[in-house]
Amino acid sequence: MSKNLQTITLGGGCFWCIEAAYNQVKGIETAVSGYMGGTRETAAYRPVSQGLTDHAEVVQLTFDANDINIREILEIFFSLHDPTQLNRQGNDVGRQYRSAIFYHDADQLEQAISIIAEINADQIWPNPVVTEVTEALEFFSGEQYHQGYFNQNPENRYCQAIISPKLSKFKQTFAEKLK
Repeated sequence: MSKNLQTITLGGGCFWCIEAAYNQVKGIETAVSGYMGGTRETAAYRPVSQGLTDHAEVVQLTFDANDINIREILEIFFSLHDPTQLNRQGNDVGRQYRSAIFYHDADQLEQAISIIAEINADQIWPNPVVTEVTEALEFFSGEQYHQGYFNQNPENRYCQAIISPKLSKFKQTFAEKLK
């Protein structure tokens, strides 16, 4: 069977956490840390992290829709961060850390709106979801040292304090989806 490759771009705070999880999921071909959604014609870590460009830290996923569907990808996404925090994730504060789904087609838009409505109706979180759902804009790949950051720096204090606990919970919850 030939592959059915599709792309979606997700922002859930620091891109290191999101990328580290999706790189372990069956059906994910690539997970690339980068930037999307800003007002400038280019993006780089320093101006983005300083909030100067309005880009979000994102992970652009290329996935085989024969192996994983958009609903499953979004279920994982909403388990990896708190989608009720406006323009922040924990100690990371600013629009660059916003919760965002940058959809690449009408089905992704429909699925995003549907799952957000379900999360709010089921009151999974004590506050409403504030995840932005926006059409995908130009993607700027992050600098090379950001790619696979967690795997290359597992002893980093941020990785130990923030990413490792998230990945541990993620692996337990989605064990059947792991490569």
